[in-house]
Amino acid sequence: MTGLRERKKLQTRTAISKAAIALFLRSGFDRVSVVEVAEAAEVSKRTLFKYFPTKEDLVLHRFADHETETARVVLDRAAGETPLAALHRFFLDRLAERDPAYGLCDDPEVLAFYRMVSTTDSLTARLMQYGTRGDAALTDALRAANAAQTTAYLAARQINRTFLVLVELNWRQLAEGRRADDLYPEAVANANHAFDLLRGGLGDHFG
Repeated sequence: MTGLRERKKLQTRTAISKAAIALFLRSGFDRVSVVEVAEAAEVSKRTLFKYFPTKEDLVLHRFADHETETARVVLDRAAGETPLAALHRFFLDRLAERDPAYGLCDDPEVLAFYRMVSTTDSLTARLMQYGTRGDAALTDALRAANAAQTTAYLAARQINRTFLVLVELNWRQLAEGRRADDLYPEAVANANHAFDLLRGGLGDHFG
């Protein structure tokens, strides 16, 4: 059970994040200062940086929660399930749930958030760092599945880039005005095709 102190810390973190995102979406990321965020969240600048070391982290912490997700899926897969089968199942489940992190959520605020990230240079540059950590985590997970170091290293990057491309395809369609429910069958077909291609190249190692 989470203690009172941890719950208060989570509440503070959530309050800062909500205040920041609201300001950034209204005025633009580059036009809002950290001081303004701290004032809106009713915390000191020092407290803000305690929870979010950089201004970019105020936005991208939402992605940080997912940066090692593919690694966790591989490590937590069912007995007898191959890494690729587990990842494929996981991705389809996220599409069915309309998970915003997987590009199939047409909530207006979610779409505005994505547009902000994709059109702000400092955010896209920072986001690449999360990808690097995700690659390292998945490499280790595949190594734990008895893959050789080089094989795991190469496979992790192929898998994570495939996830990224599929998500971007979904977001682009939604940005052009399509509805998530209408796009869902196409997104599933794209995911199935992508995993067929992955199995074609990696199937001998990760099924």
